[in-house]
Amino acid sequence: SLRVERGLSKNTLAAYQRDLQQYLDHLEGAEPETEDVERFITLLRERHLADSTIARKIASVRGLHRFLVVEEMREDDPTLLIDSPRRPDPFPKALTVEEAIALVEAPGAEDAAARRDSALLEFLYGTGARVSETVGVDLGHLDLDERVARVTGKGSKQRLVPMGSKAVAAITAWLPDRMSLIRRNVSGDPLFINLRGRRLSRQGVFDIVKKHAVAADIEPGRVSPHVLRHSAATHMVEAGADLRTVQEMLGHATISTTQVY
Repeated sequence: SLRVERGLSKNTLAAYQRDLQQYLDHLEGAEPETEDVERFITLLRERHLADSTIARKIASVRGLHRFLVVEEMREDDPTLLIDSPRRPDPFPKALTVEEAIALVEAPGAEDAAARRDSALLEFLYGTGARVSETVGVDLGHLDLDERVARVTGKGSKQRLVPMGSKAVAAITAWLPDRMSLIRRNVSGDPLFINLRGRRLSRQGVFDIVKKHAVAADIEPGRVSPHVLRHSAATHMVEAGADLRTVQEMLGHATISTTQVY
């Protein structure tokens, strides 16, 4: 139902599956009542998990029980009287414009790895794309003449994102290195690859961002691919972009998500 009807991403589905398996392990085969759900939440809090993590796990359990009621597999919902912890502000503090520029310029262009990292950071900051969208971009998804890229977001929804001249220049400089490094049997035709010629992973992107944060004299704990996305949106709004434009660029389903900026 979550995959087909709601079109949730693979990463979200995997998180829900882990949450529900943890819940089922807690139940040990028993028919769950409200007290069982409350004990599950208590165990989560005893593990000192973040409120946002606990809230997601509760949402997974709520979704399961709501589904069971709708599908008439169970008459009552034991989660109805359960309070969810308040979610903290999900948006991290944006980098300043000066910090963002220092970060994307940190790699330089002296070798293939540096040119790859420069193209990657310019793409992340220039488009506001999610890390999963970025690693999924293939060469055929780019139109360097028109300065646009096609990315696939949540629910497999595709959108076009504009690329600035610096991102296009950095990608153009990276392409000869990519051509010499990429393996023939790699799946798809990935734009960003590791130095072994395989598609760059999400973790690989995180590591690259942290590495160059240090080089740019920015506390690495303040920086992640999501922070670059958040910074791109914040700087667009500060420069006068309207919220509808930012919403379309970021791929937000509703304007209310964008209004935090």
